[in-house]
Amino acid sequence: MSDNQKKYISVMLIDDNEIDNLINQKMIEAADISKYIYTHTGAKSAIEFLKNIEKVEEISDKVLPDVIFLDIDMPLMDGFQFLDEFEKLSEGTRNKCKIVMLTSSINPQDVNKSKKYSYVKQYINKPLSQENLEKLKI
Repeated sequence: MSDNQKKYISVMLIDDNEIDNLINQKMIEAADISKYIYTHTGAKSAIEFLKNIEKVEEISDKVLPDVIFLDIDMPLMDGFQFLDEFEKLSEGTRNKCKIVMLTSSINPQDVNKSKKYSYVKQYINKPLSQENLEKLKI
């Protein structure tokens, strides 16, 4: 697909498991839905990345991810703590970045908790599949 036909300019994967990041990255590449894929192995570094991009208005539209695939269970800062920090970002950033919880957790409490965040558009179980990517509704 040419770059103009891709669904998204960029997506971001946030997962402390590097193998999961790699698998999910390969899935996104195979689905050919995004020009760029950013991977972060920690929610803290991902939030810092977003804060830094936000400061540079000329590039923020092009660099901020359209979709953030967010794991829940991570050390230092988990997915929900990331969401709490995400809510402090600018309105432009919050509106641009759609969040998909991508997790191995099948805990109904996690599903319900994620629904409390308006920026979370979908909840998908790992690993990503072509079917999941085709069905993304965001």
